[in-house]
Amino acid sequence: MIDRATVDKIMDAARIVDVVGEFVTLKKSGVNYKGLCPFHDDRNPSFMVSPSKNICHCFVCGKGGTPASFLMEHEQITYPEALRWLARKYNIEIVEKEMTDEERAQQSERESMFIVNEWAKDWFHKILLEDPDGIAIGKQYFRSRGIRDDIIEKFQLGYAPQKRDALSSAALSKGYKAEFLVKTGLCIENERGLYDRYSGRAIFPWFNVSGKVVAFGGRVLDSRTKGVAQKYVNSPDSDIYHKERELYGIYQAKKAIVKEDRVFMVEGYTDVIAMHQAGIENVVANSGTALSLYQIRMLHRFTNNITLLYDGDEAGIHAAMRGTDMLLEEGMNIKVLLLPDGDDPDSFARKHSTEELRKYIEDHQTDFITFKSRLTVENVTDPVKRSEAIGGIVKSISVIPDQILRSTYLADFAHRVNMKEQTLIAEMNKYIRQGIEDKEKDREREQRTQQTLPQPLPEGRGVDSTVVTEGNYSPPSQGGVGGESVGGGSSSVELMLVREIIRNGEKIIFDNVETEDGQTISLTVAEYIQFDLSQDGLAFAVPLHNEILAEAVAHVHDEGFMATTYFCAHPDLQVSQLATRLAIDRHQLGGRFVVEDTESTLRQRVLHLVMDYRLDIVEARLKEIQRMLQQVGGDHLRMMELLKEHKETKELRDALAKRLGSDLLV
Repeated sequence: MIDRATVDKIMDAARIVDVVGEFVTLKKSGVNYKGLCPFHDDRNPSFMVSPSKNICHCFVCGKGGTPASFLMEHEQITYPEALRWLARKYNIEIVEKEMTDEERAQQSERESMFIVNEWAKDWFHKILLEDPDGIAIGKQYFRSRGIRDDIIEKFQLGYAPQKRDALSSAALSKGYKAEFLVKTGLCIENERGLYDRYSGRAIFPWFNVSGKVVAFGGRVLDSRTKGVAQKYVNSPDSDIYHKERELYGIYQAKKAIVKEDRVFMVEGYTDVIAMHQAGIENVVANSGTALSLYQIRMLHRFTNNITLLYDGDEAGIHAAMRGTDMLLEEGMNIKVLLLPDGDDPDSFARKHSTEELRKYIEDHQTDFITFKSRLTVENVTDPVKRSEAIGGIVKSISVIPDQILRSTYLADFAHRVNMKEQTLIAEMNKYIRQGIEDKEKDREREQRTQQTLPQPLPEGRGVDSTVVTEGNYSPPSQGGVGGESVGGGSSSVELMLVREIIRNGEKIIFDNVETEDGQTISLTVAEYIQFDLSQDGLAFAVPLHNEILAEAVAHVHDEGFMATTYFCAHPDLQVSQLATRLAIDRHQLGGRFVVEDTESTLRQRVLHLVMDYRLDIVEARLKEIQRMLQQVGGDHLRMMELLKEHKETKELRDALAKRLGSDLLV
């Protein structure tokens, strides 16, 4: 357990710009920052970060929050895990009690897998540095590849002993369960028992974007590669690792990618490592698989610019061609560089200095359309093959979202192949129309699928925090009559009242008010809302909103209490996410001038909203009475009761409407 004082220390130290900046490229926007949202397919920056409020928010998908809640959502971790992440970042010591066996057993399976991988990474690394075989065999292999000790440390490279149960025996002796050794892919279990997957191999740990070990790659050493079917063995997919979602080297490269505003894509582990050793750190590898949308969107959060850096043989050309249309469609600016025959990024980087390598890349990289044109169209005389190649390039150009860039590429390509630009435009428009139709079909198919799926609300809270946004949120009505607890019929008014509690709950709007017994009191926004509603046994329709109101009232007189800070940093993820959404507006995050509330304007707004809320309740009751009158049948006594209540309720509605300045008909 982490004590409250340490939690407060962590939350005080955590800066939202620092934390979000670890995962998203942020640019200044007024007094705030903006970037591409990491939670949905975002092409125009909609993710805003407010340093003054220490929160972030996406105005499209609605996700965001405090530093801790952002990490919980982005990394799919628990609140304590997010606190530990922040503590490591800000060098805050956390003293925790030793977990009991029962507590360890209760840890989530996902967390257990991360723990096992972290231990295995350290174990492989220690074997490489300290074990006689690790030094003589494993380290010698890395030495033969020219890899320095500092790079070995940077990438936490390791070695797996040739004994088939070396790792499994060590792990079991430390108390790690065989279940998680198998689920992470570190070990394989069959009828012969448990044995290590990576025996006798050099080890390359995979770190995700936040630095957690998600997988491993194991390479057979050079002396054993002859006749071996699999030179590399990689972790299988698991709950914490999906190959199409990860990029080797992203954790070590992300800061350099932002700084250079470009990422180099290579094929393998040693290519990444050699480039780092040569002084070029903004480099990642997809390890021989076609780029996926997950990988592209991860990179797009850090930069718009990507250079595909492969060797110049047929395999390198094929690698350069894979996934490029997806890159273009996602708005990435692609350049391609094929190295001289016989060289891959690893060997080429080892032969040249950093300056030579940078200059060669700068002089020889070319945009993708030019690369593809030279490869498939130029010097091709066969009319059919030439026509097909031209159509393929036009199709690639058609997926570029930026119209100006698209037109520029098309004009350049028309000149390059000596064709009328208008002819290519007509062909491109055909592809664009087809693309729109295909997307519309996909969207309709997805909607039909969604309609068949149940959409339950979280148990006991009455609100799905993943879909609540201002303007589109519809809480359930509770109904009720007389002194029963009821909720308002208008979701927007209720949400506006909750927003006042979040933003201004601790602010006094009635000062030195004399009570019936002669005492003088002051009422804050939260206290007034609770007092007014409770006079008639009213409450919010959504249980979560009632929880927020009650908690605000309980703390408004605590020293230093500020409702916005308190609720945005709330350990309950539903509360913090809702508070974050309600705490900020677009115009505030855009840095525009905002007029500060006075006590008078705040009081008038709250009074007006409370009356609006009451009016909504009364109108909802009127509709309910009218419905009941239609169903009453021949029960004369019941009809007279309902008509009387209808008259009284209508009079109350009209009185409220008059106070609100409404022109409702009497």
